[in-house]
Amino acid sequence: MSSQLISADRILDKLDEYLGRNDYVSAERHLKYWLGEAEVAGDHRTELLVSNELMGLYRKLGKREEALERAQTALKRIDELNIGTQVGAATTFLNCATVCKAFGMPERSLELFIKAEQIYLYELEENDSRLGGLYNNMALTLVDLGRFRDADEAYSKALAIMEKNEGGDLEVAITYLNMASAAEAELGLLDADERIQELMDRAASLLEAHARRDGYYAFVCEKCASVFEYYGRFMYAGEIAERARRIYQSEGN
Repeated sequence: MSSQLISADRILDKLDEYLGRNDYVSAERHLKYWLGEAEVAGDHRTELLVSNELMGLYRKLGKREEALERAQTALKRIDELNIGTQVGAATTFLNCATVCKAFGMPERSLELFIKAEQIYLYELEENDSRLGGLYNNMALTLVDLGRFRDADEAYSKALAIMEKNEGGDLEVAITYLNMASAAEAELGLLDADERIQELMDRAASLLEAHARRDGYYAFVCEKCASVFEYYGRFMYAGEIAERARRIYQSEGN
């Protein structure tokens, strides 16, 4: 078993700097450099760390083959390091599940979410934000599978956890928008309209009330803008997209 030879903090601090200003080209170049260094050093723990970050970046950039390759490597490293019952492994299972969901593999995605859930429930406190994030993402896969009641239950669990976490309001806002999309998937756009508008109002209220306007806030605004636009709230979508752009610009100076 290899030990971690390379500084994880060094990798992640620089990555946060790139992501904070939306510089995905530099983020990918940075991660690929350290992936190569980890492979040469035989440092499987760092390779696992970087694979987790890369698969998320590739998912965001729509690079299917690259994301799935990193997911496969990450799962292999978990077996080789014999850490399959640890919290870190659960986080990798969650990341891999999200990749599978994004690229049209919901059945495999759900299998991995369940593996992550089993570890999180055993290892984490009941209101840990990581568990809330898992249920939020798991619900998206359940919607893809047409299991709407199960998705509702997962969203309810996510909200119950995130509402108790300091600073969890942004995740709650995202969950409300996910629930709006789930309502449309189940009922159709017209029949779900009243429910959708209610959830949109709740999400917008949370975004406006959030005090800390940093890179993560910008990321959430950017993510939410497309949903508001899709449901016809064009002015608000443009407003929060511009808000995100200004934050990224200011953090890049």
